[in-house]
Amino acid sequence: MNRDVRFVRDLVARIPAFDDLYRSHVFNEDGVLAHVIFWDITLATVASYLGDEDEPDWRSTLPFLEEQLSLGVPEISEVVVTSFLNYLPWPGEPGHGIVRELGPAMARSFASIRPSG
Repeated sequence: MNRDVRFVRDLVARIPAFDDLYRSHVFNEDGVLAHVIFWDITLATVASYLGDEDEPDWRSTLPFLEEQLSLGVPEISEVVVTSFLNYLPWPGEPGHGIVRELGPAMARSFASIRPSG
């Protein structure tokens, strides 16, 4: 199993509230495409930050992603940086405040890909 696929499965195991999104993704894509599902995970995380209680709690998602990024596994880092951090809201957009909640590893990566926020 690819590391990025295992990473997505580990996320769902740690945060079961992502299970429906995961199952829908696997059904629609006939498997796990980490970069594709992370678009939906990012949207759900930001929606939770904005107060949508129907989405998986962002306060669980960010620590998991921080922990995984800190491992330094290239396949996982690529997914977190490219398909999560890169798609966070821009300054002035609803939910941009979530970038102030990033842990140290994610904050460094975010600053390197989007120095203007």
